[in-house]
Parts: sequence; C-alpha cells; structure tokens
Amino acid sequence: MKIAINVHLKKGVLDPQGKAVMHALETLGFSDVKDVRVGKQIIIDIDTTDTQKAIAKANEMAEKLLANPVIENFEVEVKE
Repeated sequence: MKIAINVHLKKGVLDPQGKAVMHALETLGFSDVKDVRVGKQIIIDIDTTDTQKAIAKANEMAEKLLANPVIENFEVEVKE
C-alpha cells in the first residue's frame, strides 16, 4: 500500500525557498501570485493491506524522522 506523507512548514515559520520561488514566478510574469510555501512529499510503499496499520506506521515514521515537529506539520494520505 502506498502512503504519502506531506510535510510543510508551520504558519509563521519563514520559508526562504518559498520566497525565492515567488520571486522567480514574478520575474516570469506571474504577478498575481500572493504567496508561495514549499513543502515536501514522501511516498512510502508499506507491505500491508490494513489501511489503519499503514497510516499508523506512516504517522510514527513522520513523528520520529520525516518531519521536524518544532517547525513542520505533516499529513498522511493513502495513495492506493
């Protein structure tokens, strides 16, 4: 079963990469862009057919390694 873990900075945390992307978009003529936040998506294939077990494992992985709880939030979603 494929699980996606979407990690993004918490509101209020500065996002220099997002600001750089926003500036580049403005330079390319996309002047209507108000804000850009950059995150990451980690897709993991877990060897189980139990959706709840896969979600629990993914949450544990994110809490222990994949997200920094001080500055990042994450969401887990089932891909298939």
